[in-house]
This record gives sequence, structure tokens and C-alpha cells, in this order.
Amino acid sequence: MPAFFFKFTIMSWSIPAQVEKDIIAGKATYRTFQTGMGGQSILTIPPNSYAVIFGYDFSPAGGGFSRTDVAAFSTRLNDVIVRWFETQQISFYTGTDFYPFIHHINVESSVASFQQSDSLVSQIWSIDNTPIARQVYITSSNDVAITVGLLLATNSNQNNAIPVTNKTPSGLTYGGSGQNILTYSRFSPGTLPQGFTQPSLKEYADYNLGALGLEATDQAYAAPDPNFGLLDPTVHLSSILQDSEAEAACNYFLCLHYALYQSTTPETRG
Repeated sequence: MPAFFFKFTIMSWSIPAQVEKDIIAGKATYRTFQTGMGGQSILTIPPNSYAVIFGYDFSPAGGGFSRTDVAAFSTRLNDVIVRWFETQQISFYTGTDFYPFIHHINVESSVASFQQSDSLVSQIWSIDNTPIARQVYITSSNDVAITVGLLLATNSNQNNAIPVTNKTPSGLTYGGSGQNILTYSRFSPGTLPQGFTQPSLKEYADYNLGALGLEATDQAYAAPDPNFGLLDPTVHLSSILQDSEAEAACNYFLCLHYALYQSTTPETRG
């Protein structure tokens, strides 16, 4: 019983049945791709081959780290340096398809001490570095770009009231509620910013929310940007730790699990 319980709590992905059969039959080879620290990696696919990525293990902050802030007791402490790690994004680009995955990482805080004489409070902020396992199913005959980064804030948000339509009926959705809900979020202010558009990008005009820019997208994801968008974890760690030897101990690591097929034409897979 303990062995089965261990597997259930740790593993949240498994090899797809058909892929496993192909590996056993010798039609495919099981591979791993371990990357980390820097925000950009490329999984190289050999010529006349394709890969099926079916899972990954993500260590969001290595062995973890903590930070202590000291301030007046009446001051609301909010450690932005550590909060960068609360939202982290992993994305895969195959040349034809884009797959973003956003993870929320817990940040815990505790009051370490209180100095009554000068009314100062010491608060410790620490990262929950528990590894995350995720099931995916990504196929590609091209090299796969893997982008990892930290995300703290949005560059701009826009609120609108949603009208009643055949997709947003009154009483069941926000349609006709009169509430100004979030309909547009921009995560980076670059020259080609990404703008997450709601309720949906398709048939957006049905909601009478105005014109859409070229940056509109129907998925919530961030693009790399030094101010608001994705930030390379190593760049951020280098600035706050100022210790290159500690970067590997506190940084993310990502291990992909995939099957490599020596074939140019993907077969039917379950």
C-alpha cells in the first residue's frame, strides 16, 4: 500500500498507452531532456524524426530560498523580489503550434521577531519549491523552443460590461449583469505586446467591446519583457543573490519526458 500511495501522490503523468507500446516494440525510443536556469532552451529533433512530449517535471526554485525584510510594525510588508516567483510560465513552440503552461508557486511568510523598543518587525519570505509534474501531449517534427520565465504584473487591464448574447446568457454568465469585468489584459509593454482578450477572440464583435489590436490573443500568456512580462529566472536571481554559486541551488530545472520516432510521418497514437 505505501508504494502505490507514493506513486499516486508524486506522479501526475504517465506514458500514453500507444506510445508505451511503440517504445516496447522498438518503434520509438524513450528520451529525457533536462534543462534549467537560463530562460530559453531548444529541444533538437533529428532529421526524418518526430517527438511526442508526454510529460515534464518542473522544479520551480531548486532547493528554495528565503528572504528577510525589516520594517516598521505599521508598514505592510510585501516582498516584490520573492513575489516574482509566485507565477511562472513554461511554454513550448514547435514552429506551428504554441503551448503555454502557467504555474502558481506558493510564497510563505512569517514574522520572525518583533523589537518593541524601535517598533520594528522582521518578516521571512520563503518559496515553496515542491516539484511539479504535468501531463502533456505535444508532437513535433521540428525543433521545439522551450521558454521559462517569471511573471509579476500586468502592464494594462481593461474592464467592460458583457452584453447578453447566445453565448453569454443572463443569470448563467456575466452577460447582462452590469458588472465591468476584466476583458483585456496585457502582460508586456513591448512593441508587439500580447493582449489576452475575453470573453473570446473569435466573434469578439458580438460583445460590442470595441476594436481589437493586432496583439489580441485568446490565451493568457506572457511574452519576455524586462519590466512586466517574462523575466529570465537567472537574471533575477543574479541581481538579488549576487552569488553565482547559489544560482544553481535556487534556480528552476525542467525535465521533459518524450518518445523519439525515427519516422517522417506520424502514426496514429492513442
